Amino acid sequence: MAALRRLTQARRSSSERTALAGEAAADAAEQALRAAPAPAEEVEDGAAPADHPHAAAFFDCDNTILQGAAVFYLGVGLYRRKFFSRRDVARFAWQQAWFRLHGTEDPAHIADAQHTALSLVAGKRTADLEAICEEIFEDIVAAKVWPGTRALVQMHLDAGQRVWLVTAAPLEVARIIARRLGMTGALGTVAEAQDGVYTGRLVGQMLHGPAKAAAVGALARRERLELGHCAAYSDSANDIPMLSLVGHPFVVNPDAALRRHARAQGWRVQDFRTGRKAARIGIPAAVLLGAVAGATVAGVALRRRRS
Repeated sequence: MAALRRLTQARRSSSERTALAGEAAADAAEQALRAAPAPAEEVEDGAAPADHPHAAAFFDCDNTILQGAAVFYLGVGLYRRKFFSRRDVARFAWQQAWFRLHGTEDPAHIADAQHTALSLVAGKRTADLEAICEEIFEDIVAAKVWPGTRALVQMHLDAGQRVWLVTAAPLEVARIIARRLGMTGALGTVAEAQDGVYTGRLVGQMLHGPAKAAAVGALARRERLELGHCAAYSDSANDIPMLSLVGHPFVVNPDAALRRHARAQGWRVQDFRTGRKAARIGIPAAVLLGAVAGATVAGVALRRRRS
């Protein structure tokens, strides 16, 4: 892995970056698993044995487990700690509102958030960011997790299965969310670091779309999982590659494209959102959009006064 990381990004094709991102995520997940304390020998009363010794469950994060996108919660949290400008947080707020209204990820929004985050963490210590992420997600996990999806996670854990979070969010964030939900571990985007300091680059690319499938496949090989007996959950058509890898794909809070695909494939669909989408998020989104609009107008006025 160290040798692969030394290769320049410019020399890698898109498929190579996808594979490298998947291997990096799986490598980090496996190392964390080995470093974790060994489980107790005794089995709690009522704990069920695994229904298949090589089965596991993989859960997407944004809008599958969390209401909204983890990277945007991270952005707002970093802003409150003076990492971001007001303009940055207004942009994050707009992107989050767009995501909540449409229920789908915009690759341009995700790339924008990634670029901003990487530029700001470059040169900072990994331990410092991990501590900040702990503070940011202390309350978010409790307040923003879909209860229905949490129950699905617990169902797999009660069946004795390993359960993994798979997300484009930074690995540092992914691990916190997974730990708070009692999951086995997490697969997330790996930021390159040297001597405990971020370089401002990613290992491969974001763990998004095909890269998630690559990470799940790489972890399955390492952990000797049989994907035909595994389950995966997601809300987004971007995760069709991951869902198609496993024998038991489930669709949760789907976007329109994934809902159509699920119907064509006969995949099971579960929607934990209640009522019409407009009724569910219309008022909060309107308030948020109003705040963003106000910030934008204020910014324009300020620039005019300065010019």
